Amino acid sequence: MKLQQLRYLIAIEKNNLSISAAAEKMCTSQPGVSKQIRQLEDELGVKLFNRNGKQLTHITTEGRHIIDRAKAIMREVGNIVGLASEFRDDQIGTLKLATTHTQARDLLPPVIRQFRQRYPQVNLQIQQGRPEEIASMAASGEVDFAIATEAIGERDDLIMLPCYHWNRCVLVRKEHPLASRELTSLAQIAEYPIVTYVFGFTGRSQFDSSFAEAGQRPNIVLTAVDSDVIKTYVRLELGIGIVARMAHNEVEDADLVALDAGHLFPDSSTKIGFRRGKFLRGYAYQFMELFAPHLTPRTVDAAAVTKTREEVEDIFSAVELPVY
Repeated sequence: MKLQQLRYLIAIEKNNLSISAAAEKMCTSQPGVSKQIRQLEDELGVKLFNRNGKQLTHITTEGRHIIDRAKAIMREVGNIVGLASEFRDDQIGTLKLATTHTQARDLLPPVIRQFRQRYPQVNLQIQQGRPEEIASMAASGEVDFAIATEAIGERDDLIMLPCYHWNRCVLVRKEHPLASRELTSLAQIAEYPIVTYVFGFTGRSQFDSSFAEAGQRPNIVLTAVDSDVIKTYVRLELGIGIVARMAHNEVEDADLVALDAGHLFPDSSTKIGFRRGKFLRGYAYQFMELFAPHLTPRTVDAAAVTKTREEVEDIFSAVELPVY
């Protein structure tokens, strides 16, 4: 059995049983992948896939168990590589992040700047996506950290560490009727067309539940994943905007009025997550502490050996998180 065979096996599953797609991802030939999988099946004495001619139709029961084990093996291979890299030079490496637009634009820039000053030889890679995609990338090992609000807190295969709380503001044009009023209820907001985040992004589920609990039905006329897009359509008078308070910039958004809505919605919590059992390079610990100062190496290590989300929550129960 070869590690490369296990890599091919995982790639086939990840590419919907397409050997050609798996071969392309692995920068090799389709016949070569097919041959290696056949050899692996012969060595193990079990069928990993059912076939219709040359086409793989589905993973066998035995194949599913073996693929799960193969993933665990490859995760440990990655840990060994990371450990060796740390021994060779703890100032050189790659740190991969997956996050949402709001985090990448509004919270991460000063952290990235400080991190780059400390670790100029570490290659930083940032991917953006939906929260569930971000969480999946961290769980599969595609990225080191996932940073998001929605979905990430529901994964049992990730260690999820609370970073900060945040809330919302309502953005309106200066001539809008709400511009000179104090927000006292969700009913005031529900009177107007609303432009806000797509469901599943940036606390949107709490947004919806708040209106439901208040017996109000918001008139959402447009949704977007990008707060800048939301602001654009507020300026075009499509509706009032509801965004994360940290997404409002007093200089760049001087033509808009930001009305605090933190008392109308519960706080949302942003978390940073990494795969259970993952070896963390020294600079990875430093990144977390720069992003959330209470995430010291000692605290992160304590959370990393927990078995449940409840145990992680207990560790941070006495920590007063910042609010944005």
